[in-house]
Amino acid sequence: MHIPDGYLSPQTDALMGIVSASVLGIAAKKTSKTLSARNIPLLSVGAAFCFTLMMFNVPIPDGTTAHAVGGSLLAVLFGPWTAAIGVSIALVIQAIFFGDGGILALGANIFNMAIVLPFLSYAIYSLIAGKSVISSKRRLVGAAIGGYIGLCVAAVSAGTEFGLQPLLFHTANGTPLYSPYGLNVAVPAMLFAHATIAGPVEAVVTTLVLAYLQRSNPALLELRNNRESTSPALRVRKYVIGLLVIAVFTPLGLLASGTAWGEGSLEDIKSTLGFVPAGMQKFGDFWRHALLKDYGIAGYDHTFWQQALGYLLSAFVGLLLIGLIALAIQRLVRSRKSGQRQVSANKCK
Repeated sequence: MHIPDGYLSPQTDALMGIVSASVLGIAAKKTSKTLSARNIPLLSVGAAFCFTLMMFNVPIPDGTTAHAVGGSLLAVLFGPWTAAIGVSIALVIQAIFFGDGGILALGANIFNMAIVLPFLSYAIYSLIAGKSVISSKRRLVGAAIGGYIGLCVAAVSAGTEFGLQPLLFHTANGTPLYSPYGLNVAVPAMLFAHATIAGPVEAVVTTLVLAYLQRSNPALLELRNNRESTSPALRVRKYVIGLLVIAVFTPLGLLASGTAWGEGSLEDIKSTLGFVPAGMQKFGDFWRHALLKDYGIAGYDHTFWQQALGYLLSAFVGLLLIGLIALAIQRLVRSRKSGQRQVSANKCK
């Protein structure tokens, strides 16, 4: 579901970027009112979980691959506005440092995975869970159904963005300038991959983690209702250790052969169509500064074990970057609040 650069027109990229930036601006304001500085590490754990989960590619029956996102779980834990921030952090890091998803297409990817997915998942979860107690099985059912439907609709959203390109942007003779796949191809392809495999994975992961938290740390499930609540430091460290363990197993994502539909390289497009659309040729290599492109080490990816090493390094670099961003945000929030308290104290004098 990570749309590369060149698949969407600059007009589409700009529109999706404006929409996503506007939603994230609102999300930042709302999150600042509902999430205290002391709980920002918990959000970083959630963002890191999304990052690592998206590295686990799963095979699709048609020969392609797909992955879950984790946005449904973040929405259940923090609410959809905060989840949008968490997933967006993971997507930005993936695009800039690993070339997973385009820089120009970042707005579209954020819209699909960080806005559509968590907001729809949370709406369905809330509808089913209602006012049930934290330990209720209804919450597990709501999380599973919300995660599945949310991911499938996010996939349809991406498929629609692909499919509109040849309809809206083409040469005088009808040759597509960007994504060459119409709605009749793109939407079914995206929906099939996520309805059959990735959607169930999203549902299972969300449900299992929620069930675990119901038993081990129910207070965390009420975090969005009480901005001052926090998990003990020991438990936060436990989640970090769990993430590191998950990161060790990320090379399992390499076992899924094939490429995710809609993420093929220019060479893949040429081998399939016999040509590369002009717009894809122009913008496909827009970002050439990825630190570990495709989660690998350049020139050191000839064997599975070399690729596995690149995956491991990428996973830990990604987790480190998310941690540093969270630390910077936490210090910024504390600095602002300290300044606000100082101003209030001066006024009282």
